[in-house]
Amino acid sequence: MAVGDIIVGIDIGTSKVSTFVGEVNNFNQIEIICSTSSKCSAIQKGKIIDEEELSTALSRTIKEVEDIANLKVNSAYTTIPGKYVTIVQNSIVKDAKDKFAGITIKDVASAIIQVRDIEIPEDKVLIDIVPDKFILEDGKAVEDPVGKFSSNFTLTAQIILAEKEYIKQLTSVFKKAGVEIDGVVPTVLAERNLVLDTNELSDNVMILDIGAGNTDIGIFNGSSFIYTNTIALGGENITSDIAYVLNISREEADKLKRQYGLALKSFIDNDNNIVLNTCRDLDAKNKTIKSSELVEIIEARIEEIFTLVNKDITSHGIKSNINNVILTGEGIVNINKSDTAGKIIMNIPVKISTGRLISTVKSTYRVSYALVRYIAARPYAKTVSSSIDVKTERNILKSVMEKVKDFFYS
Repeated sequence: MAVGDIIVGIDIGTSKVSTFVGEVNNFNQIEIICSTSSKCSAIQKGKIIDEEELSTALSRTIKEVEDIANLKVNSAYTTIPGKYVTIVQNSIVKDAKDKFAGITIKDVASAIIQVRDIEIPEDKVLIDIVPDKFILEDGKAVEDPVGKFSSNFTLTAQIILAEKEYIKQLTSVFKKAGVEIDGVVPTVLAERNLVLDTNELSDNVMILDIGAGNTDIGIFNGSSFIYTNTIALGGENITSDIAYVLNISREEADKLKRQYGLALKSFIDNDNNIVLNTCRDLDAKNKTIKSSELVEIIEARIEEIFTLVNKDITSHGIKSNINNVILTGEGIVNINKSDTAGKIIMNIPVKISTGRLISTVKSTYRVSYALVRYIAARPYAKTVSSSIDVKTERNILKSVMEKVKDFFYS
């Protein structure tokens, strides 16, 4: 981490845009400067359907940041759903320039530049390079080869590609909001170090981030990022189901989901009566239902989500690699026994995220905060700061940094 770097992270979700601004302090920790969010429904089924609405929501959160923190934001990092991402595994062998002086940071930087030299399809663009393993000539794997005495080393890395058209659309939205994009990071990759416990970081795990309208899949074999995708279903679909089946308002449906949220009808202790306040049926006066009727609606949609995830990882031949599934996301964590439902349907151990940092920030800003932490921890990067101007007391804009965004010395 670079002390003093100010990083702006923006998460574009299916129900909101959230922005988080943090600064790297002297202890290599992220100090919160501010965080804001704005409701937005410009994304449906993982697609941007209204650039103007999204740009307006983005502009709103940026303006709030600027007003709260007395900053002028010129650039930011953002997330991308897994459905637009392709991961390419690559490795190279790199000779040390001087084996008697030890491997230098320039040797590593040069290796990272070379490992990204792959054939990129015309409809894809490179958005990230994730150095994974460094293996010395004696076969020993090390986290950081700098200073090690070895005539060569092997670097394995994940080359992250994204669909060119989506990146163009995203760039257009940010441009309308007056902000440049510093970098684009897959949602689950940004979240990994936040939602996983220490022992899970070295395990073969699948992160399932179930949000409002999307479920993002991320699979890691230890430190290796091997697969990501998006299922276009989430917590808002459960709310819609309740509203439609019971013929009530979405507001009441959402309230009932939070109050009686349970993923499996078999776990109901008392099948209580529920009075519906906004039912539009002809016999709606004082209409009541059993709590089991509500849970049955929730259960059906949760079953569908896990079934689709299971089908996806099975069809790609990667299910057998997964030892544990970690659930996160505002669309699922408040629904009791959702982990049990997932285990039954996918036949893999499932648990709600207990990462030690998961509670350090409100769930609304969790992904944008995770993005800032991910960027701050990038290895071998020259600089990670977003472009920020600071307003003086006299309201004169003063530039605090002029930098070239240049990951990995490229």
